[in-house]
Amino acid sequence: MKRVFKISDAAAQSELLSNLHRHPSKSKPLIPLLFTLPKSSLYRFYGDTGAPIKHTPLPHKFPTNIIGLFIDKLSQVEPQPHPKEELTRKVIQLRDELVKSVDCLEEVIRVLEQKGDCLLGSCEYQGAVRTNRAFSELLKNLNSWPNLAMEVFNWKRKKAEQGYPMMAEEYASGITIAGRIKNVDLAFELFAEAASKQLKTTSTYNALMSAYMYNGFAEKCQSVFRNLKREQNCSPSIVTYNILISVFGRLMLIDHMEATFQEVQHLNLAPNISTYNNLIAAYVTAWMWDSMERTFQLMKAGPVKPDINTHLLMLRGYAHSGKLDQMEETYQMIKHHIDDKEIPLIGAMICAYSRSSVKDRTKKIEELLRLVPENEYRPWLNVLLIRLYAQENNLESMENLINKAFECKTVVLTVRLMRCIITTYFRNNAVDKLANFVKRAECAGWRICRSLYHCKMVMYGSQKRLGEMENVLNQMDNFKLDYTKKTFLILYKAYSMCGNRHKVEKVVGLMCKRGYRIPLEAFLS
Repeated sequence: MKRVFKISDAAAQSELLSNLHRHPSKSKPLIPLLFTLPKSSLYRFYGDTGAPIKHTPLPHKFPTNIIGLFIDKLSQVEPQPHPKEELTRKVIQLRDELVKSVDCLEEVIRVLEQKGDCLLGSCEYQGAVRTNRAFSELLKNLNSWPNLAMEVFNWKRKKAEQGYPMMAEEYASGITIAGRIKNVDLAFELFAEAASKQLKTTSTYNALMSAYMYNGFAEKCQSVFRNLKREQNCSPSIVTYNILISVFGRLMLIDHMEATFQEVQHLNLAPNISTYNNLIAAYVTAWMWDSMERTFQLMKAGPVKPDINTHLLMLRGYAHSGKLDQMEETYQMIKHHIDDKEIPLIGAMICAYSRSSVKDRTKKIEELLRLVPENEYRPWLNVLLIRLYAQENNLESMENLINKAFECKTVVLTVRLMRCIITTYFRNNAVDKLANFVKRAECAGWRICRSLYHCKMVMYGSQKRLGEMENVLNQMDNFKLDYTKKTFLILYKAYSMCGNRHKVEKVVGLMCKRGYRIPLEAFLS
């Protein structure tokens, strides 16, 4: 016979209740049993239910050791982890061990043989598709190590001989990995093997298309798409069309891409975020800014809203198109993401400011430069900043960047930039610094043009340093740069300013001999 006791002491009740509430998942059955039944309702559960049970009086004080028993029992019950969480934990542990052995194939196989049981017996159904959740999870976790992922896939593939058959989704994963390691022959081999086992699905077709797309085989990708459309048991999905849109976008075949998107709409397939992002990426690549903006506004008005990747694409488009207001607005929206992870986009924004004529462009560029790691040298960015500071007539900053370029063996090959550099030296009347720059540029293989030497001649002549000016002619001879009419005019004006009549006449004679028009003042003097 069971008895239900009522706790008469209020303090003991409070203590027990507070301790039970620490374990709410286990205390629910006790609370109604202990605290909801009044003393007058204590009856037997069988026999005469109309008469109360006679029992000895309860002590006034509730024994505290009973409370301790409740607490001890409840504290011993540990919450059991969810099966999926436990599986994920095992997969991550296995990944970590495999990564440690990434340089030794034998060690990788040993780890898989000893601890890879969870990859063989965790199959489940997602709809009508049978999948191996643990194996798929491991391959995703090995995304940064595609060669290691392929070894894991091959290990699982060999297990088919031991009674662990491959599934369509596993083949799709293997085909995708083969594409990432640039082995399209292996990707096709795996696709053919899946087809021979009657495991040819939309996923395997999509994986083969993505492998061809990733490696630049656009024609083969389209051929696989046409084969898929002829299949009786599977048909293209929105993922298939996304791959095709991406292929055409990379080739800047905008008409084909837009026709593919119209086919998606005709088939009543719901475009997803990847569909619109691929469209925008293609328009950015083709510099079709109006179409890019129109697609973006279509997303904002429709059910598929822009994500972080959409905004990153739009930011790049705004930077390339020079739309600084939209670029700055978008940057403020996703600043937290760009500052840490998207250094190339920071470079695109710096390019946009450098091409603009806004008043505070240098300040904005320097703010962005603080986000670029100091140990990451980018030649194109260094050259861009050389031109920027040259245009801003900031000689000191320009020279610091030039020195950095020489140290890192960056070679400048554009005449336009060389002329921009020497113009800054000319404005600052820094002929000695210019001479040093030209000497270093000659040794470093930079683009040598006649303007470098003409600028030195003009500056030496203006300072009446005629000997050094004449020495520049020898430097031009060393680089086989012919004298032009401008060369003789520089000499003529320099000698005239210094009053060297003899050399003026000699220069005039050389100009006549070469058929150049003689300055009018030569006849008046």
